[in-house]
Amino acid sequence: MTMADQDSVSGRVKSIFFQNPNNFYKILLLEITATTIQWPDAEIVVTGSFGDIKEDETYTFTGKVIDHPKYGNQFQADNYHVDRPTNKQGLVKYLSSDKFPGIGPKTAERIVEALGVDAIDQIIQDPKSLQGLGLNANKRAALIENLKANMGMEQVIIGLNDYGFSSNLAARIYQQYQTDALEVIQENPYKLIGDIEGIGFKRADQIAAHLNIAPDSPVRIEGGIIDTLQTMTDGNGDTFVQLEHLLDETIRLLQSARNVAIAPQAVADGIVQLAKANQVVADGKKVYPKRLFDAEWQIAEQLKALMADQEAVSDKAFKQALKTVEHNNDITYDDTQKKAIETAMKEPLFLLTGGPGTGKTTVINGIVQVYATLNDVSLDVNHYTDEPFPIMLAAPTGRAAKRMTETTSLPAGTIHRLLGLAVDTQDFEPKELPDGLLIIDEMSMVDTYLFRTLLNSIHAHIKVILVGDKDQLPSVGPGQVFADLLRSGVLPSQELTHIHRQDQASSIIPLAHDVNAGYLPDDILTPKVDRSFFPCAPDQIGDVITQVIQRAAKKFKPADMQVLAPMYRGIAGIDALNPLIQTLLNPKKSAQTKEVTFGDKVYRIGDKVLQLVNNPEQNVFNGEIGIIEGINDAKHAESKTDELIISFDGNELTYKRSDWTKFTLAYATSIHKAQGSEFELVILPLTMQSQRMLKRNLLYTAITRAKHFLILVGDPRAFSVAAEAVADNRHTSLIERLQDVIGGSAQSPPDSAPEVTQPPTDYRLTPSLVRSQSIDPLIGLNGLTPMKRAVQEEKA
Repeated sequence: MTMADQDSVSGRVKSIFFQNPNNFYKILLLEITATTIQWPDAEIVVTGSFGDIKEDETYTFTGKVIDHPKYGNQFQADNYHVDRPTNKQGLVKYLSSDKFPGIGPKTAERIVEALGVDAIDQIIQDPKSLQGLGLNANKRAALIENLKANMGMEQVIIGLNDYGFSSNLAARIYQQYQTDALEVIQENPYKLIGDIEGIGFKRADQIAAHLNIAPDSPVRIEGGIIDTLQTMTDGNGDTFVQLEHLLDETIRLLQSARNVAIAPQAVADGIVQLAKANQVVADGKKVYPKRLFDAEWQIAEQLKALMADQEAVSDKAFKQALKTVEHNNDITYDDTQKKAIETAMKEPLFLLTGGPGTGKTTVINGIVQVYATLNDVSLDVNHYTDEPFPIMLAAPTGRAAKRMTETTSLPAGTIHRLLGLAVDTQDFEPKELPDGLLIIDEMSMVDTYLFRTLLNSIHAHIKVILVGDKDQLPSVGPGQVFADLLRSGVLPSQELTHIHRQDQASSIIPLAHDVNAGYLPDDILTPKVDRSFFPCAPDQIGDVITQVIQRAAKKFKPADMQVLAPMYRGIAGIDALNPLIQTLLNPKKSAQTKEVTFGDKVYRIGDKVLQLVNNPEQNVFNGEIGIIEGINDAKHAESKTDELIISFDGNELTYKRSDWTKFTLAYATSIHKAQGSEFELVILPLTMQSQRMLKRNLLYTAITRAKHFLILVGDPRAFSVAAEAVADNRHTSLIERLQDVIGGSAQSPPDSAPEVTQPPTDYRLTPSLVRSQSIDPLIGLNGLTPMKRAVQEEKA
């Protein structure tokens, strides 16, 4: 539908009721001067995505009347424009107004005579159009700047509305490109893929088709390569993609989007051009996004620098400190634990891994206390008033950090909070950490970007202990950092295998170790004191979980019960289970029960919700679970919009309706989101419908979230498949980088090495060569043609 086909309403903006500072969404009160709709009143409420709307100025909005369930009829605008003067006299008056200092009536008249009534658009689009009109350079610059300030944002937002972008996306695009946004999109809409989160290839391709960019255009092909590479790395957890796989998947994406055949050579040429532009790196048959290639090398180099710092602790000093700690705490460490604590004290970096019940917490506490004894450090936090506490404890999630505090009695926080990070860890400079001991728990959750950022904050006088369970799920983001650090064999590490924490009546920890060994015990279906299995068909899972929760609710609080599922969709998925459990644990008891609707979700006071994004400023992080403590409707809220008050372990935060995408119901969550947490009771439904998700590390991670009770529900075959299916290793190069840089299998040339003028015959990439751009960007791509590729495939 064109703007001409849509209804419109024009008038003066009397008031701006609401505007979201994070995007362009606004609610306006308009005094109508003209309209194509039947409207009984002199005023109308207008909503939509607008730029810098000003009160008392006149605008025309196009769109439609909608019946809002709460606020009644209002005009929902799809687009708009500022009502500018429509004749020369009005335009002269406008340009000579106080909005444009230095432009008097005579100058304005010359401009309008030369450029006509569309003078404003011409000046904004082509500033050179002012030349020859008697304005000096300063006046021309001032007029252009003021026009852009008054009209530039409007034009961008109007243009973005034409492309169908929502308020949030329009805001992100404008923040990225400012008034150049439309020019960037028209020149290369595929640039949005890498620059704007939430825009993928298909959306960019729709714009490109509208701009008549050909299906085989190099800019389109390169956009498809970038999108495919992002999906297969950031999306799937890999740090590189095999060249032929990238070619195949890119061709599939390009052809499916427009149903036009794409030559493999065109894609190969696109990879070559992206390599020349330094957007991707090709190393042999591996293709990396530049940022991930750099991150793995930086991690290896930073760890090498850290390992070079050796302040030896004597055997005598260590043994005396250990003896003091054992005496003060009435504990005797076994030989394995002593060895772990000793290595941690004598090495600048130490990796500690082990499954549930193997004593990781005991060793962590031992490390803390021996370090404090050796370095005369007081463990009384209040002792440090003018200097930072020298023992830093952190984890990827708030709940994992809280567990560290509970087990060590020392303050702990998230890694993001420790480093002063916002959401993005790719381009943010973190603060430098003070001297002391740094312990990071739940390292399996730390991705390549976050670990690189963490290492940027660490210097030679920080002793680093990395702790985790190598058999748990890897990070959501790219890489399998902790597993790769351990497998590299070049860093001091120890695995704890002896189970210390095992009540004779407990069956959960043995079950976890059995699953990790690749099988289910013979008594998996036999009820235990702390474990039960309810076999049932997928369509019965809801009923079984209902019965389990009804009984469990008599003993457990909602916060202590957690349903974990592998998938969101399906009859046994998270999306179906959340409203079911909400109805059981927090139903609408009467007509007076306060509730609000957001999309397909209903929220009530007392609901359990899951934070979905990091918000360091408010001290709440992705994966934390909170409780809705209050609901303020728009009539009573200062912000004039609905608000929810959510408490995260006593930290009460107010969420305006525009922020409600940042959380969701948490009665059922994904197993990934539960990492770093423990619950009194875990209910785990599995079916063969989620077969592609069923892997050993998924089942193992879910089981180890149960602190005291575990209820298994669903198809026994699904649990068996999961126990037997080893997860595919992610495609990463961190092990090679560590072995090259630290292990000495290859030596990086010094940074001061002379510039290489000829492409090297040895194509081993090193950080120094990358930095000096001495490596041919076409490594591994030279001579690539469809014919050669076909021959290679035939030989294979």
